Amino acid sequence: MDIRRAVGAKRGIPLEKLDALVRYSTSDRFTARERAALGYAEAITREDRDVTDACVSRLREHFSEAEVVELTFIVGYQTFASKFAKAFRLPPQGFTAGA
Repeated sequence: MDIRRAVGAKRGIPLEKLDALVRYSTSDRFTARERAALGYAEAITREDRDVTDACVSRLREHFSEAEVVELTFIVGYQTFASKFAKAFRLPPQGFTAGA
């Protein structure tokens, strides 16, 4: 997460919440809205997951059509950025060193 963790912390997201991201689906640090967005993002990005009707239904309980489009774009863009960095072997910039 490197730069995204640093930006999140700068925006005031508690480090404990950022550290709990790996357990977002069961952590009480995340709202139902946040869990729906994170589940959707995970379904998009992981090869072993599908964006199911149930996933989209949960998402639409919390987000408008415009918000779903924006969220989908952001997830896609971040996925592209990650693949781009991997292709060019760009190392993390150390924003999460010691985290």
